[in-house]
Amino acid sequence: MKKWVKITSIIVVILVVLGLGGLAGVHHAIYQPSETAQQVAKKATTTTNKYTYYKGYGGKTSVIFYPGALVSPNSYSIWAENLAQHGYNVYVMHFPLALAVLAGNQANAVPRAARHNYVIGGHSLGGVMASRYAHDHQTAGLKGVFYLASYPDKKGDLSMTHLAGLSVTASRDGVLNWQHYRKNRRYLPKNTTFTSIKGGNHGGFGSYGHQKGDHQATISNAQQQTAISQRLEHWLVGLQ
Repeated sequence: MKKWVKITSIIVVILVVLGLGGLAGVHHAIYQPSETAQQVAKKATTTTNKYTYYKGYGGKTSVIFYPGALVSPNSYSIWAENLAQHGYNVYVMHFPLALAVLAGNQANAVPRAARHNYVIGGHSLGGVMASRYAHDHQTAGLKGVFYLASYPDKKGDLSMTHLAGLSVTASRDGVLNWQHYRKNRRYLPKNTTFTSIKGGNHGGFGSYGHQKGDHQATISNAQQQTAISQRLEHWLVGLQ
């Protein structure tokens, strides 16, 4: 019996060590914000363990955003702060190990008052999970869903809803699975606006440098950040 207890203890220790090593590897793999994005993130109104909040003004629509897989939330600070300067309250959500799939209902952490009039969206895998959240939380306060280099899956099917949709892609995106993107358009709201950023790439939807497998952008990151905020604002104005 003592022998088996000893063996079991050794196995547990090995698994714990391997687990910790795996976590360290994941943390190392997370894309970190550019120096510019990190500086802009310091302007955030509030930062909690669940979200970073950029305060707007007035009664404009709130924006809840799910980052892409393994991308630091601060990587999206530039366009988020720009939207806030135009009056929109922006909540960039935080996730365990920077993976939205591990906490798909994280938007529930946003104050209820902000969810009386809001849209939700995300980048890449974040958009998939944001769409699932919208599918499961179709309240009167939810006005629309936006996808940055992303698309819904069957669990996030919004094709039968009256929600507004926005799909933003980039012509130089080398990470987005374009075949799946085209196939899954059937799950988008019927009232979806499609737009593309010429010369932009996948990583350019944030500001965190080159992403593995991506194509080189032919516009600057600053230009793509401006294009993102402009397209989002134009869409949001149409919802009011």
